[in-house]
Amino acid sequence: MDLFQYDFMMRALAGALIIGLVAPSLGIYLVQRRLSLIGDGIGHVALTGVGVGLLLNQSPVLTAVIVAAIGAVGVELIRERGRTSGDLALALLFYGGIAGGVVLVSLSDDASSNSLVQYLFGSLITTSPQDIAVIAVLGGAVLFAMLMFRPALFAVSNDEEYAKVSGLPVRALNLLMAVTTAVTVTIAMRTVGLLLISALMVIPVAAAQQVTRGFRTTMAAAMAIGLFAAGSGIVVSAEADTPPGATTVVLALAVFVALTVGAVGWRVVQRRRAEPPREIEPPDVVLQKA
Repeated sequence: MDLFQYDFMMRALAGALIIGLVAPSLGIYLVQRRLSLIGDGIGHVALTGVGVGLLLNQSPVLTAVIVAAIGAVGVELIRERGRTSGDLALALLFYGGIAGGVVLVSLSDDASSNSLVQYLFGSLITTSPQDIAVIAVLGGAVLFAMLMFRPALFAVSNDEEYAKVSGLPVRALNLLMAVTTAVTVTIAMRTVGLLLISALMVIPVAAAQQVTRGFRTTMAAAMAIGLFAAGSGIVVSAEADTPPGATTVVLALAVFVALTVGAVGWRVVQRRRAEPPREIEPPDVVLQKA
């Protein structure tokens, strides 16, 4: 624990806790809409934004936010018009984003190419105070939106047609989801990395669903699990000298497995308690002849 006397470790812990809280609050809507993999697609587009920033010697975080938001809005509009299925739109996002990122990074200098690994898998150790400020502001904005518009976002995620009939601004809410997803993926570059952020959006939600039923309780439990996985990931990675992003995801998976096994065991116990007790039949009496 001596490592946490250093400022860079405290910044790493703060950044991880923010993402651990924000990612599941957004991920629950994505899981509800069966768009669990959209974080991966937007992450690939954000890679193109990182490449733009490295090539132009600009802030990769800023360019990644802009490019990822444009890509997310584009996919949402394509999906809404119905000309391309959601799966195909995500595939275009995957391949186009990663191809564009690789091409742009290859045009930059070698030092920038080496730093790309930090954005793919996270590098909390190099997080600056300015990075933490950006993560805190943007993460707070996403969390506020997810909580403030929870009833409307739930309605859209659960039944889009019913939401339209109810008079909700479905297009605006869908675009809000797209932009906040892009922002969350981008600010998580320095914590869990572009290739792992989708896991932190989905796994805590999947784990919470094993032990909760209502939407509100599931959301709260998922955020608590995200906080635990993110905080524990930083501590374990500091002690074991492992990558913080990957460690965080592994711990989230461990929580999911533990809750799944516990939920199955609890259901078995409850089922056995609900069964009526079996009557004990008296043994057959064998009459002996005198």
